[in-house]
Amino acid sequence: CGRGPGARRGGRTDMALRCAASLAAGRQPRGPRREGTVRWSSAAKPSAVKINEKASREKILTLESMNPQVKAVEYAVRGPIVLKAGEIEKELRKGIKKPFTEVIKANIGDAHAMGQRPITFLRQVVALCTYPNLLDSPSFPEDAKKRARRILQGCGGNSLGSYTASQGINCIREDVASYIERRDGGVPADPDNIYLTTGASDGISAILKILISGGGKSRTGVMIPIPQYPLYSAAISELDAIQVNYYLDEENCWALNVNELRRALNEAKAYCNPKVLCIINPGNPTGQVQNRKCIEDVIHFAWEEKLFLLADEVYQDNVYSEGCQFHSFKKILYEMGPEYYNNVELASFHSTSKGYMGECGYRGGYMEVINLHPEIKGQLVKLLSVRLCPPVSGQAAMDIVVNPPVPGEESYAQFIKEKESVLNNLAKKAKLTEDMFNKIPGVHCNPLQGAMYAFPRIFIPPKAIEEAKAHKMAPDMFYCMKLLEETGICVVPGSGFGQREGTYHFRMTILPPVEKLKILLEKVKDFHIKFLEKYA
Repeated sequence: CGRGPGARRGGRTDMALRCAASLAAGRQPRGPRREGTVRWSSAAKPSAVKINEKASREKILTLESMNPQVKAVEYAVRGPIVLKAGEIEKELRKGIKKPFTEVIKANIGDAHAMGQRPITFLRQVVALCTYPNLLDSPSFPEDAKKRARRILQGCGGNSLGSYTASQGINCIREDVASYIERRDGGVPADPDNIYLTTGASDGISAILKILISGGGKSRTGVMIPIPQYPLYSAAISELDAIQVNYYLDEENCWALNVNELRRALNEAKAYCNPKVLCIINPGNPTGQVQNRKCIEDVIHFAWEEKLFLLADEVYQDNVYSEGCQFHSFKKILYEMGPEYYNNVELASFHSTSKGYMGECGYRGGYMEVINLHPEIKGQLVKLLSVRLCPPVSGQAAMDIVVNPPVPGEESYAQFIKEKESVLNNLAKKAKLTEDMFNKIPGVHCNPLQGAMYAFPRIFIPPKAIEEAKAHKMAPDMFYCMKLLEETGICVVPGSGFGQREGTYHFRMTILPPVEKLKILLEKVKDFHIKFLEKYA
């Protein structure tokens, strides 16, 4: 509001009164106007405001000006094929006719989205933590209430809505340490080495951030398996590190061979400083389960070459094949003796998202890091503190994974029944998928020893490869896109995970219900045969 005649400088009360009087009279309050300026008013009519579209300034953030490391990130699991699936779903909802009635998203390991029922006890505890008034309800078992009270006592204000320590709730880290000791037959675990995370991905990204340094030929090299889970290549791109590929042996059920590790390491030394070795066991997308001898060889290699080991063990409950057994890297490291156990730096990861739980949405996880330099431990906690804390509901869910009902507790019978039902069902679906794929001409699928996926090798005729090039697509992307458009089945091309030159694959989850999985596999069979006929 402008000053009227006789207005006193700083007389805000007089000014306010005059403004109020002007508004009451229906007039817009006026102020001093400078020559050549245009004052924007919310009361102006749209027709009175002329916008010179040609004069609009350039955007600050463009593809050219954005962070080039972010632009280099690719994540095939939610890449172009999934975006296309979303478009098709919208078209189906609009009534646009397709050769199918639904899109089956077999691209991602999202168990509950595929119809898997939650584990009752886990949901009961999280519900009690979320709404503590339910602790007085007779509908909930006492063993669930006991765990919920303990978790809430570890929260500020006894509320899941409070921040926690950046490393996670202390009593849950204690439970994780106890779980690791039970799992590994008494190998000691220190809660101070446990970090609760936002899924396993958060922990993996944090460790990589703190490991990567240098420039030019001294830039950190990160060794990853090919095929790999695209989190690794995405994180390496984002951090501008050097990806060092070592290939799993498809002809030997995707085995890990130390000679291949040595080849990759020696070649990489010419252009970077390899100091991180990533292992995924059981494998994603390949489903192999490493035997004890293989793990011992890998640990010896890491010790010999002074490599920091990352062991992605989120599928440790998902082992199906007879004769296969999960061995944690930490357990084998301990059993190899103090020269190894006291020196090899190891970070291992687990999650609520996989196993028999399938609780992807809670984003619960943990990492255990051993033999970390004391000063680096402080730096890691500092880094984690930037994101304050992991989701507290996810921490609670993680606690139930590592502290489930035990024999003698009232919820044990139901818990073990539900757990075994999920795992037995997955084992049945793993064998079904392997058998049905291997009956299709031009498709070969290794045994699905563990995890949640099939990664079959597919033959793509030269004519189809040429058409893919004409569409500027990788041949397996072209194949998967055709599969989606003709059947509604969404899978991820093998090129998104990495594969040997001249080979083609796709990753498909085995999570759909058995009857739906059979239909899906029959559709893939019919499509593949027609695809071969068309492009032969």
